[in-house]
Amino acid sequence: MAEAALPRRSLVFWALLALLAAILCAVGIATHLSPSTTPAGTAALQRVILLQATLPRAAMAVLCGAALGLSGLLLQRVLRNPLAEPSTLGISAGAQLAMAAAAIYAPFLLEAGREGVALAGGLVAVALVLALNWRRDLEPVSVVLAGMMVSLTATAASAALILANGEYMFSLFIWGGGTLAQQGWEPTLSIALRLVLVAGASLLLLRPLTILGLDEANARSLGVALYATRFMVIGLAVWLAASVTAQVGIIGFIGLAAPALAHLSGARSPRQKLIAAPLLGAILLWLADGLVQLFAGSGGERIPTGAATAFLGGPLLLWLLPRLRMLEWPSLSARPHVTRRAARPAFLLGLLLILALVASAMALALGRGPEGWNLAHGALFHDLLAFRGPRVAIAAAAGAMLAAAGTIMQRLTGNPLASPEILGVGTGAGVGLAAVLYLSATPGNGAQLAGAAVGALTVLVIMLVIAARSGFGPERLLLAGIAMSALCSAILTAAIATGNQQAFRLLEWIGGSTNEASASEAWLACVAAALLIAPLFFTFRWLDILPLGQTVAHALGLPLAMSRLLLVIFCAGLTAVASLLVGPLSFIGLIAPHLARLIGLHRPLAGLAGAIAIGSGLMILSDWLSRMVAFPYQLPLGLFASLIGGTYLIWMLGRGESREAA
Repeated sequence: MAEAALPRRSLVFWALLALLAAILCAVGIATHLSPSTTPAGTAALQRVILLQATLPRAAMAVLCGAALGLSGLLLQRVLRNPLAEPSTLGISAGAQLAMAAAAIYAPFLLEAGREGVALAGGLVAVALVLALNWRRDLEPVSVVLAGMMVSLTATAASAALILANGEYMFSLFIWGGGTLAQQGWEPTLSIALRLVLVAGASLLLLRPLTILGLDEANARSLGVALYATRFMVIGLAVWLAASVTAQVGIIGFIGLAAPALAHLSGARSPRQKLIAAPLLGAILLWLADGLVQLFAGSGGERIPTGAATAFLGGPLLLWLLPRLRMLEWPSLSARPHVTRRAARPAFLLGLLLILALVASAMALALGRGPEGWNLAHGALFHDLLAFRGPRVAIAAAAGAMLAAAGTIMQRLTGNPLASPEILGVGTGAGVGLAAVLYLSATPGNGAQLAGAAVGALTVLVIMLVIAARSGFGPERLLLAGIAMSALCSAILTAAIATGNQQAFRLLEWIGGSTNEASASEAWLACVAAALLIAPLFFTFRWLDILPLGQTVAHALGLPLAMSRLLLVIFCAGLTAVASLLVGPLSFIGLIAPHLARLIGLHRPLAGLAGAIAIGSGLMILSDWLSRMVAFPYQLPLGLFASLIGGTYLIWMLGRGESREAA
């Protein structure tokens, strides 16, 4: 009886949301149907706006929402991954990067057809993600990690292109935030055609889609051409998502939330989900766009619809996490990789320190000039030190702080995926920074640091509360991190879309540029790193016991509440300072602790020290590459930090063995 009541309640709930979206749409239409007291020319103009802008926009919201819901469902079904959708797999970010690059370097391609450009970018992104995970049989969490790496890297590259071309490309960022404004029916009809074709193909593939929900051995025994079917369905989903991105920009969360909400609403069979997910996606996007138009000011809309969907979808996804069953999906912690403990950790730490110092010396002395490569010494070295020294110091301090924060977070949560980048703590610091920039005309470094710290602390506390909830494993924590990261990113997108001076400051921060680093900032970074990292070495007993769980911690007399609170405060401070200096787009906080464990530094004290040395060295190398690769132009530090972090993830994922072989 209760099971039958759930779908009825869900049906009423979604019907009410659809009615609300329809009312908002009707309000928009009514504004263009004013009485005939207005001049004839104005009435004619209102009719044109109604027929060529308002109605196409409403139709586009419904169609794009349905398309993204269907695309997300297909990706989740064929990859057997509840976290898969166009945004988490890097498809949308790859499409945006392809269009940005084409707009600058090959505009004729956009004239020939921007949908083809977006499709190429999306296909390259998803092909890279699949290639990285093929040996692991497309393990769900590994797929999402690779997707996040691709997405972060593509986002950093897009930000770099926009910054390099100034206001000419700034509108591309606003478009990339997802805007449904229309000037005719042609794009709407284009999306409608593709939606009908993919929906029809999905119905024809209903039996293979049903079988693909089983494990691979059973799917093969039932006669399904596994790889051919996977590629076919993935191609359809990417084509649909890229078409939406090409027309309206990046709209996140719909493809992730709609299938999950369809399941919670009572849809169980693939046929039911193929109907429910597009319908719920259409309702969500239609409602979000209606709210965007309702709260638009006299100067027009300043919040892209894609950002508004994350405002709705982020809290919604956090709410449904306890209700979302993931028992059907493979577990992240099912087969942890075991490495040997180092016999001589002190020797390894000394070697890591030497390598970091060598990287510093190289970054200070080796460079490119008008006459090519040179090794600075003497007076030239002294002159260049004033420019290179602050950058190297900031990079080293930021890398050390991110590595320390990542080590703490992984120990606190017992989750190898925890890091400032994955759990949205870095973007939370950005939200705090944005608040300070918009509340004060000339905020100082102290105010910016305080705002970033408050933002990072808020997100970190939310993530730890989620981690502490009973039954929450690594997969759910990762999903919560994606939700929180997207929510914070939506706030940043809305702030940047205003296009004022603060917006350019935030865009530079996202890219992680250190081009204007000063000696005072370098001293501040080094002092902050020393003050925040040094006390952590006295907490090694806490870091050793916390991963063992609450029961063991109490039995060993660990002051659980106090230890967690202090570590959370230190972690928030480390993330805030590091993110303020180099932006949020980096995997240093994730990979530095992994590399330390990989070489055998498992004990908390040695692991923390090793991660700090590795993080500093990697960030210094990233800064040097950002100066050298496109000389005389200087590219964002965050881009190269993501590339180096992504290289490690590629190696880590590529060396994994298949689950079947295990």
